[in-house]
Amino acid sequence: MRVLSVLEQLASLLRWAGKHPTVLAWLFGLSLVLFLGSLILIPILISRMRPDYFVTPNAESHTWLGRHPVARSIARLLKNALGVVLLFAGLVMMVLPGQGVITLLVALSLLEFPGKRTLELRLIRQQHVNGVINWTRSRAGQPPLI
Repeated sequence: MRVLSVLEQLASLLRWAGKHPTVLAWLFGLSLVLFLGSLILIPILISRMRPDYFVTPNAESHTWLGRHPVARSIARLLKNALGVVLLFAGLVMMVLPGQGVITLLVALSLLEFPGKRTLELRLIRQQHVNGVINWTRSRAGQPPLI
């Protein structure tokens, strides 16, 4: 009975898709932009990350952004906005082509929320994730993460 329900839902989805080719074209275009954007943006962000990011507290106060309140507020706003965009892109890339897990990790490093550090450490301890990040950093001439 469940198989029949799934087949009926699939048939309904295919009928809807047949009636809305413009929406499908836009979704395909969005998928392509997210895929190409992730191939360009994610390696840049990973290579710019401090090697000691996961072992030391945030050193924001040592930069000019940490000392100037207006610049700090604007930077935090932009950083969180980029983090939200990358979070949604990473979730979409879990089912569409792209670097979903790596995109999610970069998004989490940009966002500010309670429990962030624990989640980041859990993800970065995954051998595959750590290996991909360090490979990306080595290609950019950066040292591996500590």
